[in-house]
Amino acid sequence: MNIFLSIAIALFSGLMLTRVFKKAGFNFPDVTAFLIAGLLIGPYGLGRLGVPGLGFNTMADVEAVSLINDTALGFIAFSIGSEFRLKELRHTGRAAVIVGILQAVTATVFVDLALYVLYRNLGPEILPLPAVITLGAIASATAPAATLMVVRQYKAKGPVTSLLLPIVALDDAVGLIVFSVSFGIARAMLGGSLDVYSIAVDPLLEIICSVILGGALGFVLSWVEKLFYSNTNRLSMTISFVFLTIALSRVEIPAGPVKFSSSTLLVCMMMGTVFCNVSEFSSDIMTRAEKWTSPLNALFFVISGAALELGVFRHPQYVVIGIVYIAARSLGKYFGARESSRAAGCGENVRKYLGIALLPQAGVALGMCNEAMALGEAEGGLIRNVTLMGVLIYELVGPLLTRNALTKAGEIAEKPAEKKSRNRFRAAEQRH
Repeated sequence: MNIFLSIAIALFSGLMLTRVFKKAGFNFPDVTAFLIAGLLIGPYGLGRLGVPGLGFNTMADVEAVSLINDTALGFIAFSIGSEFRLKELRHTGRAAVIVGILQAVTATVFVDLALYVLYRNLGPEILPLPAVITLGAIASATAPAATLMVVRQYKAKGPVTSLLLPIVALDDAVGLIVFSVSFGIARAMLGGSLDVYSIAVDPLLEIICSVILGGALGFVLSWVEKLFYSNTNRLSMTISFVFLTIALSRVEIPAGPVKFSSSTLLVCMMMGTVFCNVSEFSSDIMTRAEKWTSPLNALFFVISGAALELGVFRHPQYVVIGIVYIAARSLGKYFGARESSRAAGCGENVRKYLGIALLPQAGVALGMCNEAMALGEAEGGLIRNVTLMGVLIYELVGPLLTRNALTKAGEIAEKPAEKKSRNRFRAAEQRH
């Protein structure tokens, strides 16, 4: 009962807070409202009262509903896959690949250099060099969920948006490779051996397996959809395939020194890509799926907000390292996107605003820092706390920055109702 009550309160509080912000005149994206609602009902908010079911009392309570987050991420990745339609990729594909790779690598280089300078000043006791290298790799990751939600809410459309979503999709693959190489080097520095399989072979195998599995499931889904004449039944079949894809992506098959595995995000993206390019029903199904998954996505962000760890601010050394990490990553993303988009021949608006929209960071980065715990309690704990601080700041501020960047780029048109409400609010201010 307590789990269902917590879920109900989570969804209710998230939706109500979007209304409160609107009434108060705060033009925040819904994602930001959901995340703040999660903080309010999480272990650092209502959870402190210790009343079972009234929000989330502990992080274990948040973990108990993690199935919702896994499901939502699968559907979000499936939706992002629809951005890889071949007719659109003919115009943006080359630029997306160039910018997607270079902005991720630039963010890693900026963070590595900035934290290395800090390492030279603080010493290895406070900031070990393996942690520096690993945090640089984690900096490459971008959160696809927050970006997609902002684009959907405001129905953003234009050159920046067209390039943004494919880059966010590619970012998972690029980040996976960068992290595997850096993490392998970090483990070798702590006394292990430089394992070629874990650095080069495993991440490439994971990407290849993800592409093959997702592509095969996309073709099967496209064929199965033809057996139905009702779009309602087609939607139900699509939902079942997303669940199937999430389940199959968790399978790992060890084979000697290598491991055959796949990434849930990449597999779902690939299935969405193939489905949208092959199936004649894809446009209608995607529109219906977007409406079906709206409450699921709202829950995802409220639960993500509840999972944000405020305890990291108790440790001054983590705060200092976290500030440097956030500043260096932000500069790396911005300048990496700006210069790579210039090299790809993109327009002025893309060069100015794309990097800002790539700042959100969440699920993929958290997965990386959890894997980094294998470095040991000292290095792993430091990496986890700094990453958690970065995720906290980026998740709360990132959607707002994305919205502002797309607005300044002229790709978000203000709705007539919002414009009327804003004018009424300004008129009331003038009267007072």
